[in-house]
Amino acid sequence: MKRITIIEGHPDLSKEHFGNALVEAYARGAIKAGHEVKRLSVAELDLPVLRSKEEWESENTLSPIQQSQDAITWADHLVIVYPLWHGTMPAMLKAFFEQVFRPGFAISKDESGKMWKKQLTGKSARIVVTMGMPALFYRWYFRAHSLKSLERNILAFCGIGPIKSTLIGMIETIDENKRKQWIDKVAMLGKKAA
Repeated sequence: MKRITIIEGHPDLSKEHFGNALVEAYARGAIKAGHEVKRLSVAELDLPVLRSKEEWESENTLSPIQQSQDAITWADHLVIVYPLWHGTMPAMLKAFFEQVFRPGFAISKDESGKMWKKQLTGKSARIVVTMGMPALFYRWYFRAHSLKSLERNILAFCGIGPIKSTLIGMIETIDENKRKQWIDKVAMLGKKAA
């Protein structure tokens, strides 16, 4: 059994978006299979935007950051669910990663002080991205550049791996049957903690 932290990256508190249904499905599948689940909703966190390197490197004093770091430390597996906005993750989710994945938590300097040491080794991740365009178009034409950036420059840089992704396109036009298929598929991922 695994410990799973689900990070819901949609900045809307209304909970009426498809991403929320996917988060619910993953959590339901995981719990039903006996996995432990914690959830973080970026929309519920009051996090300021970082404005300098000094702020990023400074000691964290905000409770939401510490609680998020605790939930990530606790987990064996991270699940990140977000909508694609302007070709990338929403700004609030980016601000979350900048605040939470700080030096001293996600990375640290090695003995020489020159290289970064990965602090989150041993954790795996699943990224689920919803979008209005066809997922194949995003992956092949746009080369999924923002997804690759999250995988390589944030998660893998901190030692997280393996990292798998699920892209769900055309969410504004898919019918209820297709939505149900996606919810069932994500619930199965939760059951497998994949």
